[in-house]
Amino acid sequence: MANTAELEVEIVAADHFVWSGAAKMVKARTSEGDVGILPGHTPLLAILAEGEMSIEPVSGARFTVNVDGGFFSVDSNRVVIVADNAQMNDAANAGTR
Repeated sequence: MANTAELEVEIVAADHFVWSGAAKMVKARTSEGDVGILPGHTPLLAILAEGEMSIEPVSGARFTVNVDGGFFSVDSNRVVIVADNAQMNDAANAGTR
């Protein structure tokens, strides 16, 4: 990713790919509470709590993903979400792989 003002986001569930792409912001609920990730965020590894995540992609409208737990990792503007189960709330916002 050439632009350091973007996050490279990948969301996968235990049994399927959910979404990947460039984003401006990611919000999620962890076992420690809600977290908002912007470009330049410090490295983070957290347990993902059940609930709704919000992704604001670089292009397109903000969308949400329902997750049933898992792990949340942030390092060098790369956000990786490995969820036990995940379902996009708006299928029109399919990302790239």
